[in-house]
Amino acid sequence: MTVPLVIAMPGNEAMAQMLTRSLRGDIGGIELRSFPDGETYLRFLSHLSGRVLVIACTLDRPNEKILPLLFAAATARELDAEKVGLVAPYLAYMRQDRRFKPGEAVTSRQIAQLLSNAFDWLVTVDPHLHRHGSLAEIYRIPTRVVHAASLISRWIKMHVPKPFVIGPDSESEQWVAAVAKDSGAPYAVLQKVRRGDRDVEISAASLPDLDGRTPVLVDDIISSGRTMIAAVRLIVNREALTPVCVAVHGLFADHSDQILARAGARVVTSNSIPTQPTALTWRKPWETRSVSFLS
Repeated sequence: MTVPLVIAMPGNEAMAQMLTRSLRGDIGGIELRSFPDGETYLRFLSHLSGRVLVIACTLDRPNEKILPLLFAAATARELDAEKVGLVAPYLAYMRQDRRFKPGEAVTSRQIAQLLSNAFDWLVTVDPHLHRHGSLAEIYRIPTRVVHAASLISRWIKMHVPKPFVIGPDSESEQWVAAVAKDSGAPYAVLQKVRRGDRDVEISAASLPDLDGRTPVLVDDIISSGRTMIAAVRLIVNREALTPVCVAVHGLFADHSDQILARAGARVVTSNSIPTQPTALTWRKPWETRSVSFLS
C-alpha cells in the first residue's frame, strides 16, 4: 500500500508538513498562480496516479480559495489519484444554515454539496454547528471532526492562574462547559442581544463576582469580534482585570485582534488559521499564542 501524498494549497505549507509527519506520508508539490485576467493556472508537480491524495487547505477567506481547491480536486481525479481527501481545519460557510429571510441562500448546504462532489472525505476542526446536529446532515462524504476543547483546557491549566471561564453568549455555552470542566474552573455565560453583524450588546447580569480569578472568555470563532470585544470591555470596566480571549478559530475580520488587545485582552487561538507574522508585531505587551490541534 502506498503512503499518502500531502499537497498544500498556498498558505498551508506548515500544516502540510505536520500532516506528512503524522501520516508518515510524502509531501507533494503544486504550482498555482493567476493569469493577468485573474483566471487560475494550476499544475501538480508530483505523480498522482494510484496515490491517496491529502489536500491541506484551511478555508478562511473562502471565496478566493474554493475555486482553485475544486480545480485541484478535479485535476487529481483526471490524473488518476486513487482517493482525494480534504483537511480543512477551518470550515467556511457554516453560519447560514437556514433561510432566515425569504430568498436567502442556505450556503452551508451549498458548500457541502460542492465539497462532497469534489472529495472522498473531509477532516475539519470544530465546525460551527448551530442548527445542524452534525456534518453528516449536509455532507454526503465521510467526515471527521477534531475537537480542540481538551487542548484549550490544557493551555488554560498551564498558563492561567485561578481561571474563571466565561462564555460571551448562549451559543458558546457548549464550549464553556467542556473547557471549564476539563480545566477545573467555574464558569458563567453572558447574555447577548445582536442587532446586526457588527452591533451587539452584552449583559453581565449572570456573571458573579470573580473574586480575583482571571476571566477567560472562550468561543469557537472570533470573526468580527464584536461579541468578544463587548464582553472584554464590560469585564475590564467591572472587574479591572486583564481577560484572556481564547478561540479555536481566529478569523480576526475588521482587525478585531488589534481591537481586543487595545481593549486590554490577551488573545489565544489554535493554529487552524495561520497567523501572518506581521499581525504579531503591534501586540506587545499582549502576547498571542497558538495551540496546535495537530500536536
